[in-house]
Amino acid sequence: VMATFEGRFTDAQGLRIAVVVARFNDLVTAKLLSGCLDCLGRHGIDTSAESSQLDVAWVPGSFELPLVSQQLARSGRYQVVITLGAVIRGDTPHFDVVVAEASKGIATVSRETGVPVIFGVLTTDTMQQALERAGIKSNLGWSYALQALEMGSLVKALPAA
Repeated sequence: VMATFEGRFTDAQGLRIAVVVARFNDLVTAKLLSGCLDCLGRHGIDTSAESSQLDVAWVPGSFELPLVSQQLARSGRYQVVITLGAVIRGDTPHFDVVVAEASKGIATVSRETGVPVIFGVLTTDTMQQALERAGIKSNLGWSYALQALEMGSLVKALPAA
C-alpha cells in the first residue's frame, strides 16, 4: 500500500520554531519578520514575548545565517528554523558571494541536522524590489512561515530513520 506524506498548516501543536533574522537591510528584514510572526500567530503558534514555542535570533547579515541556524537546529529544541535576510545587488561581486554562501550554508544545515531550515533570504536587484516582497505588494515572510509549518508537520509525520 502506497503511503502519502503531507504537511499540514493546522498542526502547530507542540511545534517549536526558531527564526534567525539578518540585521543588514533591516528595513526589509523587520517587515519580513512581522509578516512571518503574523502568519505563525494566525496558525496557532504563540508569538508573545513569553512564548515557549518561538525564539528569534538576530545576526549581523545574511552571511551569518547558516552558523546560528546550525547551532539552533543542533540544540534539539526546535522542529524548524526560519531564516530571514535581504541581499540587494550592488556594483560589486559581493552580492554573489553572500547569496551563494548563505544559500549553500542554509541547505547544508538542513541536510546535516535533519531539521527543516526555511530559506527566507530575498535576493533582489533593487531596494524597491525587496520592499515589494516584504510588504508593499505582498509579504513573503508570511509564505516562509507557511513553509515552516508545513515542513515541521511533514517531518513529524515521516517514518523514523
